Amino acid sequence: MKKFDPRVALGVAIIGVICLVWLLVTGGLIWSTLAENERTAIVNAVGPRLFLLIGMWAISLVAVGSALRWLVGYFMTAPARLCEEAQVLLGTDVKRQLVPSGSIENRRLTDLFNQLVQQREALREEMDSRVQEASRNTELEKSRLAALMSELTKSVVVCNLDGRILLYNNRARMQFRTFSSAPNVAGGAEIIGLGRSIYAVFDRTLVAHALENIQRRLQRGAATPSAQFVTTTPSGQLLRVQVAPVRAVVDAPQDKPEMTGFVLMLDNITREFEVESYKDRALSSLTEGSRAALGNMQAALEVLEYPDVDNEMRERLLAVLRDETQALSKRIADLKTSSAENFMSRWPLEDMLGADLIAATAKRIDATGVTVDEAEVDKSLWLKVESFSLMQAFQGLAQRLQSSFGVKLMQLRLQGANANHAHLDLMWQGEAKCTEQLVGWEVEPLKIGNESTSLTIQDVIERHSGALWCERDNDKGMVFFRFVLPLASPQEQLDNAALLKTESRPEYYDFDLFQSTEQSRSLEDCTLAELAYTVFDTETTGLNPAQGDEIIQIGAMRILNGKLLQNEGFEQLVDPKRKIPPESIPIHGIQPEMVKGQPTIDKVLPAFHAFAKDTVLVAHNAAFDMRFLQLKEQSTGIVFEQPVLDTLLLSAVLHPNQASHRLEAIAERFNITILGRHTAMGDAMVTAEVFLRMIPLLAEQGIYTLRQAREAAQKTYYARLKY
Repeated sequence: MKKFDPRVALGVAIIGVICLVWLLVTGGLIWSTLAENERTAIVNAVGPRLFLLIGMWAISLVAVGSALRWLVGYFMTAPARLCEEAQVLLGTDVKRQLVPSGSIENRRLTDLFNQLVQQREALREEMDSRVQEASRNTELEKSRLAALMSELTKSVVVCNLDGRILLYNNRARMQFRTFSSAPNVAGGAEIIGLGRSIYAVFDRTLVAHALENIQRRLQRGAATPSAQFVTTTPSGQLLRVQVAPVRAVVDAPQDKPEMTGFVLMLDNITREFEVESYKDRALSSLTEGSRAALGNMQAALEVLEYPDVDNEMRERLLAVLRDETQALSKRIADLKTSSAENFMSRWPLEDMLGADLIAATAKRIDATGVTVDEAEVDKSLWLKVESFSLMQAFQGLAQRLQSSFGVKLMQLRLQGANANHAHLDLMWQGEAKCTEQLVGWEVEPLKIGNESTSLTIQDVIERHSGALWCERDNDKGMVFFRFVLPLASPQEQLDNAALLKTESRPEYYDFDLFQSTEQSRSLEDCTLAELAYTVFDTETTGLNPAQGDEIIQIGAMRILNGKLLQNEGFEQLVDPKRKIPPESIPIHGIQPEMVKGQPTIDKVLPAFHAFAKDTVLVAHNAAFDMRFLQLKEQSTGIVFEQPVLDTLLLSAVLHPNQASHRLEAIAERFNITILGRHTAMGDAMVTAEVFLRMIPLLAEQGIYTLRQAREAAQKTYYARLKY
């Protein structure tokens, strides 16, 4: 899109008017010196040809316009562009050489700029090296703390006094996923993230009460004050939350430390509460139910003690005693069963790689003097097991086989049985005479070496909801005990992988948020550097939202404290419930089968709205994306009322002399590498990088606040774009 240059038009108009006035004045002077017959002759000669004079005058203006346009471009636009590009180099950390253009003097000036940029980069690298060396110890301490938090198996969230999250570990991120009302869309990203409010999950008054208690204890000089409360989440989970203070560093020993933030340690006690509630109900049923039964039995016995009780009455009373006794026996048996189940439920099963379990089991059996080989082990299987008791069961069986049948060589085999279970076999060469023995071994206490335990093989099998039998493999000529064990679900495997991939590196912290204070000002008056942003982009079926085109993908990233949060993104395909035009597929690369079965826009927009809560929306050509969102307000009830900034308009504010404000051109200007162009997440990432580089340049032009940025953007030519 090329913009009309008013300077050229103004110059042509001025020159045209001057020439016209000059001709009229000259003609007037000549006319005043002519005789009457000469004037008549000139009128007769020139009058019919006046249109030629006007035409030549207009043609001369076109020639003047072309020459003026070239001169403006050569002597004025080129220096202006050089100024804007130099401003980019000055206000950002972009490293690139400017391309000379325009006049000879402008080209020389460009070369001079390039030399200065090279000198600056050399100085900057030297300073960066010194700063990095000086701050290495500080970063090391921060990394140690963040790594420690990341490795904890307990959910930990650290907040400042405003309740804004400034650190959370991987366990907390996974736990918050279960609190999400849209776990299949946002996966908890809409409620946990740096800078988000913890009060989206917890009642503000509960946390405030806990902090008040801690503050009182701090004032009394308590060494380790803390508080805890139990609460429910919007998704119905029951949480036990322990609160501890983050104290400021005191300058003198006698000073009382002030609280600068707080730490939340979370336990999901939903299952624990259910078990305790069940125990209470069972105990109440046993006591209250037994009281009436015992009363009936006592009354029956007292009547039976009379010698003159007739036979009919005796039989009725004995029937009462039998019924009540059976009812009591059944109640006690049920209580025993439920107690056993509850006991088993507290016996935790953990996800474990099957190959690791095989290796550890083989090592324990080897210690008994039996040689064990690992055969046909599927190393991709993850099991859900209590590894210690399971290894004891295998060790006990191996010991029994050795003592009863003299087996000295065994093999362990692990194979998948179906989608939910795996077979773990203990194999040996011999005859299949073990079935009868196994029946007795299952219920006997396990004996490891010379020590007996209270655990039986049957306990281990029941805990794993598995099975055990003895079988013969005729092809291999071997007999084996087969354990049927549960597999870990794919989601649980993913969680384990997520836990392990952290590599002890800090991921989710921003300690600069400790410096934040309660934001009493409106967003409009906040500076651009201190605001939180959601930078987003949409992919659509076409370019006409008012004519039925729909969103098929939303991608978004968050910016907080001037940092792009790489770990907090929102990316979701959307089923548009309409055909995707074939001509648009090469642009965004989204095939119809990719969106089939994906959530529809009425499911995705609420999650995206929650993700973008309390932030400023940023997009490139935001009018287009916002139009799609606005058309869904009536059907979904979701309204995006937060302020919006458009990098297209801001580019026109910063660089009005540039020929293009397309995202690719701006990215090239800022030396940003584009990855995944025309994907929602790829474009959101590039837009976020561009916006971060624009903030200091806007400040150089006196644009500091959100209000100033929005007002400046609305004055640009491109603000007139409508969709």
